Amino acid sequence: MTKVRVYELAKELNMSSKELIEKIGDLDFDISSHMSSIDEDEAELIKELLDEADRNNTEKKKGKNHTNMDIKKDMENKDKKDEFDALGEIQEVIEDDNTIIKIGQNIIVRDLADKLGVNASQIITKLIGLGVMANQNQNIDADTAAIVADEFGKTLVVEDEKSDVDDIFDLDHEDNPKDLRQRPPVVTVMGHVDHGKTSLLDAIRQTKVTVSEAGGITQHIGAYSVNVDDKKVVFLDTPGHEAFTSMRARGASITDIAILVVAADDGVMPQTIEAISHAKAAEVPIIVAINKIDKPTANIDRIKQELVENDLLPEDWGGETITVPVSARDKTGIDELLEMILLVAEMQELKANPNRNAVGTIVEAQLDKGMGPMATVLVQKGTLKVGDMVVSGTSSGRIRAMFDDKGKRVKKVGPSMPVVILGLSEVPNAGDLLYVADNEKIARNYAQRKKEQLREEQLKSRSKVSLEDLFEKIKEGEIKDLNIIIKSDVRGSMEALSQSLRKLDTEEVKINIIHGSVGGITESDIMLASASNAIVIGFNVRPNLNAIEVAKREEVDVRTYRVIYEAIEDIQSAVKGMLAPKIVEEVLGRAEVRATFRLPNGNTIAGIYVLNGKVTRNSKIRLLRDDIVIFEGAVSSLKRFKDDVREVLAGYESGIGLENYNDLKEGDMLEAYILKEVER
Repeated sequence: MTKVRVYELAKELNMSSKELIEKIGDLDFDISSHMSSIDEDEAELIKELLDEADRNNTEKKKGKNHTNMDIKKDMENKDKKDEFDALGEIQEVIEDDNTIIKIGQNIIVRDLADKLGVNASQIITKLIGLGVMANQNQNIDADTAAIVADEFGKTLVVEDEKSDVDDIFDLDHEDNPKDLRQRPPVVTVMGHVDHGKTSLLDAIRQTKVTVSEAGGITQHIGAYSVNVDDKKVVFLDTPGHEAFTSMRARGASITDIAILVVAADDGVMPQTIEAISHAKAAEVPIIVAINKIDKPTANIDRIKQELVENDLLPEDWGGETITVPVSARDKTGIDELLEMILLVAEMQELKANPNRNAVGTIVEAQLDKGMGPMATVLVQKGTLKVGDMVVSGTSSGRIRAMFDDKGKRVKKVGPSMPVVILGLSEVPNAGDLLYVADNEKIARNYAQRKKEQLREEQLKSRSKVSLEDLFEKIKEGEIKDLNIIIKSDVRGSMEALSQSLRKLDTEEVKINIIHGSVGGITESDIMLASASNAIVIGFNVRPNLNAIEVAKREEVDVRTYRVIYEAIEDIQSAVKGMLAPKIVEEVLGRAEVRATFRLPNGNTIAGIYVLNGKVTRNSKIRLLRDDIVIFEGAVSSLKRFKDDVREVLAGYESGIGLENYNDLKEGDMLEAYILKEVER
């Protein structure tokens, strides 16, 4: 018997898949999603039941009057307005009273002196009298600051730090469901390098953008829209999943659907697995575009099998993941892919209110020599218009001009649409939110507060999770999930470690393995960890130099192990609050093997160039090949020319021998480290 998909039946009945699923939810049909299949007989029965239900509803609706809901809503809004006005008056009184000073939970001595209108040395003198030794650049708490302020006849008001600048200025608000209208979906294309992401985007653009429009594309703005069956779809042209995650790390969730491009002749690759992890961590639905099906070596079934191995079960194999075979070169399957995007978007019921002050996200920003700061904005709520006063982070200004993705001037744009704006005071950060303010004063004040907040945050250390402070954060209720990224030298080790760590779940904390793959720890792994507040565990692998730098900047905890039980014990101890490492590892430097020399006694000496830090005679050495640990041991000899030396610094060459190891090759990396004892 012929089977019918739920979404096909919904299209026939001229309703959304979600509506259909809700209407037949009470009936005894085995339907879990829009991709579920039903028999033709069942489809006919559903049609009859829905016709009968519609007739009954029509009869019931006759003669019904409106309720007093709208009146009630108006009264509630009036009460809120009165309350807001009263708060505003109180706020004005506080601002007018120059004896009252507002500060956060902490304040720098110099800033307190400025607020009190006195010299910093006077503040320091008062602090010494209180037994507090602090210089003008140090922080003091609000209680101490209040005592000092009282000495100068001022009163301190401590502002709640939890109330963000966005909340204080209230530039965004929840919309009434009645005001929401359907909006286009925003799609990000991700996948492995050379699998055809750019070719697929070009094919979509050429297929769906008319010739006259294509001629008008004068600049790359990082986002563009295409028309599909009188509906719009917006594509984000990001450099890859790293950009996708760095935006999410800033708190901007602008993607509705992720297209995962996999080459039919190549298969699921490490970057593909990373892209899957990034999309899942962001909880974005995934559509898989199996590209390059025109190639003779294409094997679609093998791709689907590899997808299953990575927890993406294709819908034609009984799962929920939509897979579409396409060829960007021949432009086949493009229409079906766009149709599936619209279907997933329909299931998500994407809506926004176009009739309000706009809120958007900065996709890209740059400084143009002729035009000044330029920013690509993806509008998420409201309608953005030329002449609007806008603010984004520490940047503000009035919109002088706007250009769409085809380079044409536009006067206004609605939700989900990308546009380039001119008129900001400085270049904003990608991922920052952009708000329309009612007037210039609000915009300037917001930008000023953001600058102050940024300065305070730079002075405080950012609170990223690490094994040392994990137990305290669990006790305080700050952490309920511990996110972990695992990298290892072989897949077997990774799976064994994943399974062992998942068994460490307790009532207080749940262990989540958000990504696992084979190979060295890369910059992309660190960015994913930063966005997901995760720790990175490396088993028999090490981070590359870029990853080490990014981990320091993002303050991500990276742990590397050679013994699987040590990793399990560390996580277990951290969860139970017993982690107290006595011995820690300090990396001294890295060197590259430039040449190898065989000695008459059979030993091999490596000619090395020290890239950073230093290599010492008493340090231990890790030999890395493609960031995977091949050997670990001691230095047998370290020479500069013919002389034995204690250490070799960055930028110098030397000869090195390793104890009981001779398999050194050109291009190998040597990591020098020492083990240090630290107090508990």
